[in-house]
Amino acid sequence: MARVDADPLSAEPSPAEPTAPADDPTAAVAAADLVVPPALVAQTLPEYARAWGARVRNGDAGVLPVVVGMVLIAVVFEAISPSHVFLSANNIVNLFQQSAVFMVLAMAQCFPLLLGEIDLSVGYVGPLAGIVTVQLVEPATTNWPWWAAIVVGLAVVGVWGFLQGTLITRLRIPSFIVTLAGFLIANGVCLIVLSFGPFSGYPPLAGTSSNVAVINHLMYGTIDPTISWIAMVVVVALLAVVLWLRDARRRASGLVAPPRGLTILKIVFIAIVGVVVVAICGINRAHFGTIEGVPWVIPIVLGVLGVWMILLERTRFGRYVYAIGGNAEAARRAGVGLAGVRTWCFVLCSMTAGLAGMLFFSYLGGASNNINGGQLTLYAVAAAVIGGTSLFGGRGRVLHGVLGGLVIGGIYNGMFLLGLAVEWEYIVTGLVLIVAVAIDSLSRRVR
Repeated sequence: MARVDADPLSAEPSPAEPTAPADDPTAAVAAADLVVPPALVAQTLPEYARAWGARVRNGDAGVLPVVVGMVLIAVVFEAISPSHVFLSANNIVNLFQQSAVFMVLAMAQCFPLLLGEIDLSVGYVGPLAGIVTVQLVEPATTNWPWWAAIVVGLAVVGVWGFLQGTLITRLRIPSFIVTLAGFLIANGVCLIVLSFGPFSGYPPLAGTSSNVAVINHLMYGTIDPTISWIAMVVVVALLAVVLWLRDARRRASGLVAPPRGLTILKIVFIAIVGVVVVAICGINRAHFGTIEGVPWVIPIVLGVLGVWMILLERTRFGRYVYAIGGNAEAARRAGVGLAGVRTWCFVLCSMTAGLAGMLFFSYLGGASNNINGGQLTLYAVAAAVIGGTSLFGGRGRVLHGVLGGLVIGGIYNGMFLLGLAVEWEYIVTGLVLIVAVAIDSLSRRVR
């Protein structure tokens, strides 16, 4: 007897396969939202704002917590600091100079953290690059050109990062152990390199040598106010053109792009920040004489931020880093070379920390064996995490390191203005770190 198949159009849905009511017009939209986040397909600024609000409620707060923290720090210390000087032009510039080392170290730490790893050696590997650079430019030792000394200093710690990355990726030794050993070894190497020359361990950055002056001016040198304004206008104009053309090109190609209103808001925000920074730095900050203009350390930090943002957010290498941090096994099955990407992350971490070490000794006015490497390492991790980089890997941006460094620098600066002992700085920074990690953990749980 021939089998008669049931009409598929008249078949009743199985209880195990629930379907949305036919009269629910939002069912398709809700299903689409599970696949494509609303912020990506928003066509207007209000739609984007609503999508961003929903993302925050779902546990993805982005940089909002650290921005709120920065505002609270500024308001509190401005209110309680003697003579209310926290937001004065002189102190704001001083705050950025004090925070620069923390910000660059935090950007360095972002590379291993995005992989779900950690680098505990940056507290001495970074200063090692600074010590090598300072020794090479000293007229009493080798009197190298400043640019060659910087290249060699960064190359030395780049090789250091390569060796650590190789041990971690090839021999599968935990990064905690390898970099802790690197922390101790680099401490000893710093002391050995400092013993070269007639300086008894304290090569200075003072004198008439032009090479020495360049290293000293990394932190304290300033750009002429007129040139600062011209450079700011040029940079803002270039960024505006790049942002607008990039989004317009994506729209013309039928790709996802932010609303035009959001692009305009980004350009206006960048312009306002540029004007405020140059205007503040253009005020004479000297008690005697004249000190005005944008310090060189500001474009240096912003340059590092821009390069690493492009690398991690606009290149294949960056996509691989996030993929490995999110799910290493899935990345391996997709054909990503895990060992190579991980090793390069430790190389870039060490080289970025090396630049922070140069800024550190420029801030001190010379190399010294009085390096608190443990504090630098912990502050690097704390700044990255406070800024929003996840300790679990796969989530974070180098911008988070800059914001976290500003938070730590703000705490340090405010405590100094109040005349509090250093132990309170450690206590407050530790409490802020606990809050940041708790926010990260809770947001992951909500998502």
